[in-house]
Amino acid sequence: MFVFVCAGCGARLTIPLSQVALPAHAHQKYGNGIQLPVLMESGTFAVDPEPWGPPWRRWDEIDPDEAAARGIYAPVHALSEGAPGPIVIAPGDTRGTTLIPEKAGGYCCGLDWGDGPNMACEACGLPVANRIDDCSLWQAVWLAPDAVRRLPVDNTDTTTLSWAELLVEGKGTPPFEPITRWGSLLGLDHWWSWSPQWEAAAGRALAHLLAASDGRPVTVPHGLIAEVFQRALDALLPAGPPARRAVLAGPGLSAPDPDADILLLPTHPQTAQPWSPTGPAASAYPVPLPFGVWMWLAFPEPHLHLPASGTMPEGVLRDDPPVPRPHHLFRADPGTFQYTLVRLPAVRSPWLREILENLTQYMRTGLF
Repeated sequence: MFVFVCAGCGARLTIPLSQVALPAHAHQKYGNGIQLPVLMESGTFAVDPEPWGPPWRRWDEIDPDEAAARGIYAPVHALSEGAPGPIVIAPGDTRGTTLIPEKAGGYCCGLDWGDGPNMACEACGLPVANRIDDCSLWQAVWLAPDAVRRLPVDNTDTTTLSWAELLVEGKGTPPFEPITRWGSLLGLDHWWSWSPQWEAAAGRALAHLLAASDGRPVTVPHGLIAEVFQRALDALLPAGPPARRAVLAGPGLSAPDPDADILLLPTHPQTAQPWSPTGPAASAYPVPLPFGVWMWLAFPEPHLHLPASGTMPEGVLRDDPPVPRPHHLFRADPGTFQYTLVRLPAVRSPWLREILENLTQYMRTGLF
């Protein structure tokens, strides 16, 4: 485990933290005026290997070869010129910091990246982090990598769980959840919707599925996987040529079909490494899914009756209704989709570049 300290004076800025994978929805902007929860579980941190946050450079100011050297193979609105490796933690895990009021520009309902670091070391005043809690953004604190140092904590050791242990201890991420809007005049304003985490995970996976398709149709298994991916795949890929087949694979499942072209695999929640198949399936194209999303797809949790509490007779079970389903078809997150696709070399293909150029139109038609 580690603590982060101020690079200027050495003051401690966090509680002890263990490193986990960067969530697929780390940079997601969801809806309009939506109240999103905290991004990171308390006691953990993740590192984004790329720069993020101001200052930004517009695409027309960047040479394509320079962008390619950074792993960007298609136009984007702008690229961050900040220091690579920002560290994200839960807001409640900070210590010894104070907000910088004059750095609170650019927000709607809360704080965002607008004017650069908006948190300073309480001891010496060095700007060290960004507090993010604006509407439609995941609540987080992003530590500036050039303003903090990471120190190991003595007598602590975080064990990396095996895949078998994850199957026992890990939790699936439900595909539906209540969404809440900030400050409705009518009181609490919430509704059941597809999970923003699922939409971000699908946006990342869909980019990989298109890259793996080679411009041919792709089929996925029936059920929830098809509900999440097949509509977009059918709309974005041509009909006619022999289809490539994607299947779900991972620990605890039967060996993947050796004839499968694409494998939907879990990534380890601590290391971010994908599960590795063996045998003939090892040559299939791997498509990453966050472990919680994969877990629900592989081992969906049934609706269970819950023990009654209070004055109900012993042995009586509550007959809770099933979780309400969303009223709209599933839509992958367009921002996460674009973020992933421009970082895949396959996007240089004209047909994939055309999808990127028409992304706004696909959003208007409800595909994203």
